[in-house]
Amino acid sequence: MLKRLIFTLCILTIASFCISWGFFAHKKINRLAVFTLPPPMFKFYKSNILYLTDHAVDPDKRRYADSTEAAKHYLDADHYGAAPFDSIPQLWQEAVAKFGEDTLKAYGIVPWQIQRTYNTLVSAFKAGDPEKILKHSADLGHYVSDAHVPLHTTENYNGQLTNQTGIHGFWESRLPELYSEQYDFFVGKARYIENPLKEAWKILKNTYSYKDSVLKIEARLSKRFPSDRKFSFAERNGKIVKDYSEEYSAAYHKALNGMVERQMQASILATGSFWYSAWVDAGQPGLTTFQASEDVLSTTRDELVQDRKMLGRDENH
Repeated sequence: MLKRLIFTLCILTIASFCISWGFFAHKKINRLAVFTLPPPMFKFYKSNILYLTDHAVDPDKRRYADSTEAAKHYLDADHYGAAPFDSIPQLWQEAVAKFGEDTLKAYGIVPWQIQRTYNTLVSAFKAGDPEKILKHSADLGHYVSDAHVPLHTTENYNGQLTNQTGIHGFWESRLPELYSEQYDFFVGKARYIENPLKEAWKILKNTYSYKDSVLKIEARLSKRFPSDRKFSFAERNGKIVKDYSEEYSAAYHKALNGMVERQMQASILATGSFWYSAWVDAGQPGLTTFQASEDVLSTTRDELVQDRKMLGRDENH
C-alpha cells in the first residue's frame, strides 16, 4: 500500500503524472462507452455525457484524500507466483481466508472493487436515483478501464524494478494523448455480462498477458536511443517539463503493434457492457433525462460531432 501512495504523491520528472489510464484516456473511454448503449439507456447517458466524461477521473482524485482508494485500481498479480490466476480465489471471502485482508489490500483489489461498484450501480438503478446512477457509472468505468492497463497487474508497476521508471505514464497517458485520434473506436454494442466478478477476472488475466511485452519492448528500444533523443522538454500547464520525445514515443507505439489501441477499445466496450448489465440486472427501469441548461446542451452537441462521425451513430439514436 505504501508504495502506491508514494507513487501517487511524488512529483515525477516525467510529465505524465496521472497514474491509471491518465485523465485524457479515462475521459475518452467513459465518453465513447455511451455510444455502445441501447436506445433505452442512450438518451439518458448521452444527455449526461459531460458528467460521465468529467467525472471519469474522480477515483484518481480521491487517492489524495482517501488512503484506501489506491488499492482499488490495481492487482499486483505477480506477487502471487508464476500462475497467479490459479492461486488467487476469485471470491473475496475465499481470498481473505487464504491470504488475509491486509495482504489483498496491499497488492490491490481491483476485481472486487469492480464487483462492488457494479452492485452499487444496480442499487442506484433500482432506486431510480439519477445522481447516483451517474456517479457510480463514472466510477465503474474508471475501475473497469484500469483493469485493462498491463502495468496495473504487476509489482513493477512503474518499471522501478527494471530501471524503466516512468513507463507507467508513458504507456497509458503519453501514447493515448499522441495517437488516439488515429484509433478505430467503432467497438460495437454493449453486451450482457452474466457474472461481473468472473468477467473482471477474465479481463485482468488477459491484461496480465501483455505485462512482459510492455516492459521488454521498451527496454530493448531504450538501448537504441541516447538520452537526448529519448527525452525532450515541452510546456505543460505553464511549466517546462521533461517528457518522452515524439520520436521515441512513435518508435515505442509502433513496436507495441496496436496494443494501446486494443486495450482502449476493450475498455470502451467493457465499460458500456458493465453499465448495460447493471441496468438489466436492476430490471431495466425507465431512465429520466436531466433538464440541462441550453449552454450545456450546446456544448454537448458540439463535442459529440466528432464522436458521432467516428462511431457511425445516428444523432437520433
